[in-house]
Amino acid sequence: MSTPITVLIGSPGAGKSTVGRALAERLGVALMDTDDEIETRAGKPVSDIFVEDGEEAFRALERAVVAEALAGWPGVVAVGGGAVMNEETRADLARHHVVYLQVDFDDAARRVGLNQARPLLAGNPRARLKSLLEERLPVYEELATAAVSTSGLHPEEVVDAIVALLPERDGGRA
Repeated sequence: MSTPITVLIGSPGAGKSTVGRALAERLGVALMDTDDEIETRAGKPVSDIFVEDGEEAFRALERAVVAEALAGWPGVVAVGGGAVMNEETRADLARHHVVYLQVDFDDAARRVGLNQARPLLAGNPRARLKSLLEERLPVYEELATAAVSTSGLHPEEVVDAIVALLPERDGGRA
């Protein structure tokens, strides 16, 4: 069974989806954006899952989607920012090439904006984002086999940096 070439982790606004699409295209593989897959399976946006079903239901679905992706997705996987807080997910990620997309707070805040579609940033998005970054930073750093900054960079520049860090795979470059 195949496993992901690389897994992207990072905070909201780090660029996981954007960089993931560009990286998958560069490598000629498919992207599994776990948040997109969760929305497909639930038949509604992540924000609606939080409101209608609660965070616990979202996290359970997220755990299942991430576990499946890590067990058998042959391309690039972009994991939702909070998925890494699950102990089982952290154990699963330990067996993969994990790239932590670092982003400065100001860039993350600008990219996220006042987007109320991000349920964990509801209320005071800047304060909540800062809190999430502080809470999750040690976990991102612990899980990462490589880290690449996305601050002030075009997605293609980030992809260049990631490709340079990919491990050899099946006798050839990933």
